[in-house]
Amino acid sequence: MSTALTDAVIIPHYNDLPRLERCLRALRENDLTGTEIVIVDNDSPVSLDGVRQIFPEMRFVAEPKKGAAHARNRGVAETTAPRLFFIDADCVPASDWLTAGRQVADRADLIGGRVDVFDETPPPRNGAEAFEAVFAFNFRRYIEVQGFSGAGNLLTRRDVFDAIGGFINGVSEDREWTMRAVARGYSLIYEDGFRVSHPSRQNWPALKAKWRRTTQEAYQLNGTGVAARLRWAVRGLAMPASAVVHTPKVMSSDKLASTGEVLRAISTLFRLRCQRMVWMLRQATGGTI
Repeated sequence: MSTALTDAVIIPHYNDLPRLERCLRALRENDLTGTEIVIVDNDSPVSLDGVRQIFPEMRFVAEPKKGAAHARNRGVAETTAPRLFFIDADCVPASDWLTAGRQVADRADLIGGRVDVFDETPPPRNGAEAFEAVFAFNFRRYIEVQGFSGAGNLLTRRDVFDAIGGFINGVSEDREWTMRAVARGYSLIYEDGFRVSHPSRQNWPALKAKWRRTTQEAYQLNGTGVAARLRWAVRGLAMPASAVVHTPKVMSSDKLASTGEVLRAISTLFRLRCQRMVWMLRQATGGTI
């Protein structure tokens, strides 16, 4: 007798086969009873045939429209499971990730979990890695203070998804989607025991690319009217001051292993916040970044 399908894991993927394979191997360590794993490849230039052979029990589908929003929407459309787990291909779920999610699924309509950061390079950490160790993926703050969750570790139900509609491409799609759900009255909570891990950005170009994309997406959500652009400019001008405010957080962090890592993290903090100020002022005056 076949087991009834209760859960689906939706994984958007683009051109990162080693990390996708690592993610899928970790998922195999979970209790997959009643679970369908759907990998949605976003038109990668490399073949997934080798990964398909390693994981024949998992479903691989293709979504030619570029963007994680399209990939996630396609994944939901490909399954009938009433419960939807979202994770990114470069994340590593804990061995009890699905079990933890099932245990708390009835507590809220949307549940975001903990995202730990790990390094893919040997110590000591460079500036980008040290910065990420302190500041990256604070899902508790995203959810409990800012009112949204990322989709790298997110659980919801199909009826919620159907009521809200799909992710929207071209903006910070997970932030916009979860905020849209909350605005419609659906509940969002943080669960610390619902855990995945994500690799740190390995260098300044990777960190800079991440924050350029994030800044572009945030500006689209901010609005482009005169008042909105003025608010954006004020936020941009405050960026260097925010680096000063956050320096004690770096200095007191137990995630950094040496004085050198602390100093490199602080240097990257100021460099990044000043860069974001420049980007935001360009956007506020009608320019591009």
